[in-house]
Amino acid sequence: MIIRQVAEAFQALEGTTKRLEMSRILASLFRATPKEEVDKLIYILDGRLGPPYTALDFGVDEKFLIVALADAARASRSRVEEIYKKKGDLGLAAEELLRGAGRGLNFREAFEALSRVAEATGPRAHERKTAIISDLLQRSSGLEARYIVRILQGRLRLGVGDAMVMDALSEAVVGDRSVRADIERAYSICSDLGLIGRILFIDGPRALEQIRPQVGRPILSALAERLPTPQVVIDKMGPVQAEPKYDGLRLQLHKDGDNVRFFTRRLEDVTGMFPELAKAARQQLKSERAIVDGEALVYNPETGEYLPFQITVRRKRKYGIEEMELRYPLRYFAFDLLYVDDQDLTRKPLTQRRRQLEALVQRHVDDPIQVTEQITTGDPKALERYFVDQVALGLEGLVVKKPDSTYQAGQRSFNWVKLKRAYRAELRDTVDLAVVGYLVGKGKRAQFGIGSLLAAVYDPEHERFRTITKIGSGLTEVEWAEMRRMLDENRTPTRPPQVDSLIEPDVWSWPKYVLEVQADEITRSPRHTCGKTGDEPGYALRFPRVVTFRWDKRPEDATTEKEILEMYSMQTATEVEKPRRVAGGRKRAA
Repeated sequence: MIIRQVAEAFQALEGTTKRLEMSRILASLFRATPKEEVDKLIYILDGRLGPPYTALDFGVDEKFLIVALADAARASRSRVEEIYKKKGDLGLAAEELLRGAGRGLNFREAFEALSRVAEATGPRAHERKTAIISDLLQRSSGLEARYIVRILQGRLRLGVGDAMVMDALSEAVVGDRSVRADIERAYSICSDLGLIGRILFIDGPRALEQIRPQVGRPILSALAERLPTPQVVIDKMGPVQAEPKYDGLRLQLHKDGDNVRFFTRRLEDVTGMFPELAKAARQQLKSERAIVDGEALVYNPETGEYLPFQITVRRKRKYGIEEMELRYPLRYFAFDLLYVDDQDLTRKPLTQRRRQLEALVQRHVDDPIQVTEQITTGDPKALERYFVDQVALGLEGLVVKKPDSTYQAGQRSFNWVKLKRAYRAELRDTVDLAVVGYLVGKGKRAQFGIGSLLAAVYDPEHERFRTITKIGSGLTEVEWAEMRRMLDENRTPTRPPQVDSLIEPDVWSWPKYVLEVQADEITRSPRHTCGKTGDEPGYALRFPRVVTFRWDKRPEDATTEKEILEMYSMQTATEVEKPRRVAGGRKRAA
């Protein structure tokens, strides 16, 4: 397959926002792709060279690409910069500068060249990267160059998510979506859509049944629903196992002998950031191989107090690891066991997984790795008392689980339920929102060129981000400036195709960053698209403010539209009889 076919399909995807049409284009492209190259195409669709947890970074920035493009086009850097400024997109600038028909570049050749760019390290790496990119662009047509440059920038932005790729794979292989559920189940276990695609095309759909957990491949995290009170929890779930809910960093621990790795919910390998936890896993886990789900928190060794996520997130760094380890020590609370010594536990009941987890972890009071405490109860009053005890300790609340439930990888279900601090008339729970743009603002804030953020929830069924609020507080002046810089790196001249919005911000930004947001309550609003149907108003957050930056979450991990509707229903059902609190006379939702 030549790269021209891929570029033309990408152009067609850019030209439509209709989900069914996009799926049809993808399915057609998959059918035209050699079986042995389907995995590579799927990785490229995500702007990578492999699954998120193994893919190398290209190690090139905008200035670097301008130099390579100037070399390929035999043009001056000033000429490249001039066209780039006019187009506002380096990919479109490359298309204009390289207008030739190309040389029939093979897709495999292009993928291998991109791989060499990522692998180039050490002395004179920049020169080697420049030479590879320049040669690749010289052999490309203008259209091909558009997408090659965007891939290298990490800005392919076709509006294609995992769900759409799974739909298209099913259509390409069997002509409909009848194996879609099998694809999703397999993906939830291995987190590698490229591998799924390759197996489908080479071995057929039945081969997906053979995919099992494997150390080194993160399993998608099971997620929890929300319920308002202990009484409602017991009424819906019956007897439950209840555990403390920590305000920490969700980490999946993989152990294979002395090789220990940690993965975030974004499927990033962050092992190097937590050397003390890796050392503890080698000493405390009494098995050769294991996959453990848990939460890491920074704590104060003198008081035993667990600190909030804003403190834990300071451990996210590539340098100064030893200093941060001493300054912000971690505890890792293991709460589930998914795999141990060639045994897949994801389909076993929670009671069995818990029993084997307790047997696996050798621990004393001061050890870095602990197993979460738990109680089992069917009594709402006992659950209420345990809930109050955990909140008194400064924790977020509880996670309650059905004792006979299997591990629902990648799914949000009522097998697990969050019971957090307070569900009253005010919204005391936080929500995670994806930033989709910003407004310049007025007054003092205008000097930073950013006044408020436009934020959205996620609708996984339709792969859409729907706006729910504008946020203008919670960040320091330095953080506002940094936020603008990050959003400008992902700015786009038009509304991203997967964003539904009635508000036009001054700058659109491709959904990439997630913020944890606190608000007073959820209200109805005609200005936002979250939950909006027909002429009915949508939903908005009243008086929102940023709590912290959630670097560990993908935009697709944002609070869902369905969750907001459920939270609004719970808020309304438990509304307290008291006057509505109005700050500064403001009555409208953000």
